[in-house]
Amino acid sequence: MEHDQIFDLLVIGGGINGTAIARDAAGRGLSVMLVEQNDLASGTSSKSTKLIHGGLRYLEFYDFKLVREALIEREVLLNAAPHIIWPLRFVLPYHDGLRPKWLIRLGLFLYDHLGGRKILPPTKSLDLSADPAGAPLREEFTTGYEYSDCWVEDARLVVLNAMDAKQKGAVIAPRTTCVSAKRGGGAWEVTLEGQSAGIVKAKVLINAAGPWVRKVIDDVVREGEQAKIRLVKGSHIVLDKLYDHDRCYIFQNADGRIFFAIPYERDFTLIGTTDEDFHGAPGPIEIDDAEVDYLLASAGAYFRRPLKKEMLRWSYAGVRSLYDDGAGKAQAATREYVLKLEGAAGTPQILSVFGGKLTTSRKLAEEAVAKIGSLFPQLKPAWTRNAKLPGGMDYSAVENYVTAAKKRYSFLKPQEIERLFYTYGSRMEQILGDARFAVDLGKRFGPVWEREIDYLKANEWAQTSEDILWRRTKLGLHMSDAEITALKIYLGELKPARKKKQT
Repeated sequence: MEHDQIFDLLVIGGGINGTAIARDAAGRGLSVMLVEQNDLASGTSSKSTKLIHGGLRYLEFYDFKLVREALIEREVLLNAAPHIIWPLRFVLPYHDGLRPKWLIRLGLFLYDHLGGRKILPPTKSLDLSADPAGAPLREEFTTGYEYSDCWVEDARLVVLNAMDAKQKGAVIAPRTTCVSAKRGGGAWEVTLEGQSAGIVKAKVLINAAGPWVRKVIDDVVREGEQAKIRLVKGSHIVLDKLYDHDRCYIFQNADGRIFFAIPYERDFTLIGTTDEDFHGAPGPIEIDDAEVDYLLASAGAYFRRPLKKEMLRWSYAGVRSLYDDGAGKAQAATREYVLKLEGAAGTPQILSVFGGKLTTSRKLAEEAVAKIGSLFPQLKPAWTRNAKLPGGMDYSAVENYVTAAKKRYSFLKPQEIERLFYTYGSRMEQILGDARFAVDLGKRFGPVWEREIDYLKANEWAQTSEDILWRRTKLGLHMSDAEITALKIYLGELKPARKKKQT
């Protein structure tokens, strides 16, 4: 592939930061190409705790700017994509190892008010000896606090940003690696390998490669500031469901680390994360036995029910690239993003992105494009604050939409409609279309239909069963080995088993 045009931006990295920047820039009139060495959201952006949150624990480090910005963005994103982001209530059980009660109440008061909360309900105190939230916990936890944050389908947030960028003219090229970039003729000349192999030119490079940001600087561009990067590994485990209510827990371990227990995919509980400094190649990463034991023991100190490895159904781990501020512990390292623009005046520029969070990705993208704005006189004003992501609608419209969809597609079970809505939003109509019966949706592979698979391939860059079952959805948790094998055969990943000849 060789493009005649010179792109304004070439974005390296198909995680949340890269796709958000591509979306913002394309919507402001810039020509954009995004390349990702694997599938979209295949790295850190699909390995999170799945939260859109202000970062309650960051108050302890007096990071009020980060918390305020994240709290504001929490409701901005909720209104942009309430089909993949929705409110959750978090329960903080009190015990003697925590800060004094008055200090916790002060922290929660600040958390309620720093970001101008409008949609989410406020903090309240709980009597855990009477409230259902106390039932799964050990009897010594009698007092607690409840506050609001949001849940997010993290990989889908990435894909929706990429879809919106494409709708606004961006070229999205997953499974394409940027192997070299050199300045020449007033632009970067970039060599690509993979599915969109070729040479392209761009006026500005955006290095949003996450854990690979250093590799891009050292091995692709081969120049730039020797910025200090701290890689932090976060691991999670998914267990059989530990309790029946729909609230989450935020726990503090004896070593000071914070971790969560979250209702997950109806039948499971998600526990994580760990925060450990990581040294080595950034991917693929797996949880190790010591981390599994750590999370089971940490959560086991709170729950009545004994937690055993036999309850483990899935696990995942990822590495975040943080700007190294010299903090002594990984969990204390700053989560604020840092944007570094380099290049002499009049020469092609490179903007490298360090750090960042799902919650602040839209704001990060807005600031990143503003940082290079002087290079593009045609740049349109910022626009994403009040814009919807594909399939999105006002948060207040969700309940009526889902109710109407259940009537319109009454041949499906209510929970099937809910699953489709909380995956695709209003774009579920592109999957269901004019179907009148379930058979109209084609062959079924457990909970997923042929028409849904074809939609993902045509619209969301899905190619493999892993793309479909573990990133675009988490249906892999709900399928049997036989159903997954049938899907792999449909996708051409496996050949059908030969039938034995009759003798």
